[in-house]
Order: sequence, then structure tokens, then C-alpha cells
Amino acid sequence: MAGSINNVGQSGLSYVDQLKALQEQKKPEGTTGKQDLKQEDFLSLLTKQLAQQDPFKPVGNDQMIAQMASFATVDGIGKMNNQFDTLNASMTSNQALQASTLVGRDVLVPGAAGLKQDGKSMAAMVKLPQNVDNMFVRVENEMGQLVRTFEVGAKPAGDNRVVWDGKDENGNPLPAGKYNVKASGLLDGESKEFEVSTYANVNSVLLGKGDGNVLLNLAGFESPVRLAEVLEVGKA
Repeated sequence: MAGSINNVGQSGLSYVDQLKALQEQKKPEGTTGKQDLKQEDFLSLLTKQLAQQDPFKPVGNDQMIAQMASFATVDGIGKMNNQFDTLNASMTSNQALQASTLVGRDVLVPGAAGLKQDGKSMAAMVKLPQNVDNMFVRVENEMGQLVRTFEVGAKPAGDNRVVWDGKDENGNPLPAGKYNVKASGLLDGESKEFEVSTYANVNSVLLGKGDGNVLLNLAGFESPVRLAEVLEVGKA
């Protein structure tokens, strides 16, 4: 019995090391998956450690407190991870429910490419870093050919809405399709290109692949757009 006590007391295994060893023993043969130790396993091992410790080298209070704190920390982190997973799933479902109200509405997303409907105009948003005396707008078709150029005059810094009437230089209506809207102007005597965003209609809403993202299928867009990228929602 004494030899057994000395062997345990002099093994140098910490409380956490013994827990790991016990966990390995509990794994079924031929399995590689993780199995969590329950609270009663920790308490059982702690009791055995106290009962079999070397009486000449008893575990100090500070060491015992540290071991108990380690258990509490590990247990708390596990519970916190589970709570975060539950919260993430709940938030994703809530976002998807809210995003479903966007179906059929126009949203403003970054990018110069937009979809023009047949017989209608096309709007875009231009972000200016500072006031511009005269801003020019160029419209290109999907092939990159210039179909229209027009001036919109002086514009202040910030977001400025511009509208293309959907016609070419000769006033002829252009067919429906994808068009690129580009804006430029003089800043400090140099011609600069400005950031442009366009509007698109929401066809459907998708849940992300377990990453918490909600995606929007937009008319004229090959790839879905994240809900977080939407800059503005049009009126219903």
C-alpha cells in the first residue's frame, strides 16, 4: 500500500494530466473521436488524488485551488462555446427572417454593374470625397462599349444619386440588360474616377454555409451578395 501511495505521490502527474489519462482510457478501441469528461469524473479523480497522496508530500492548498480553477475554466469555456453556437444559429435565423422582407425590393450594392429593365431608367449612387464642380457620367454596355455620356453638374461631397434615362446619345431607348455606370470629375486639377454603387432587385434569400452570413440572390448577378454589403434599401 505504501509503495502504491509513493508511486502516485511521486509520479509528478498534475490534476489535468491525470484527467487526460483517464479520458484516453475511456475511449473505445478503434475510435478517434473526442469524448468529454463529465463533472463527476473530475470530482472522482480529485477524491482519489487526495486519498492516495503521499502523506509526507501532501498536495498544497495553492496547487489544489489551481487544479479546481483549471477544471472550472475548462468547463466554463465548453459551456460558453455551446451558448455561442446557439446564439449564432438564432441570429442567423433572425437575419434570414428579416431579409425575407427584401424579396421583390431594390437594394443598393457596391459595384458599377447594374441591371436596366426594358423601357425604364437606371439609377446609381456616386460617392464623392469632396465637392466637384462638374461630374460626368459614362454608361457602357455589357461588352464595354460606351453608349451614353452626360453631365450632372456640381455635386457636394458624399453620396449623390444619378439617373440615366436608359437612352443612347441619339435619344433611342436601349434594350434591357446589364450596364456599367462610371463617374468622373476634376479634383485639384486632375481627372478622378469615383466609387459607384448600383441598384438591384432581390429575387430570394439564402442562408450561408454555416458561417452566419445571409445571402441575397439579386437579379442580373451571377453570385449572391451578403446582406451586410447592402448600402440602402429601396421603398416597397
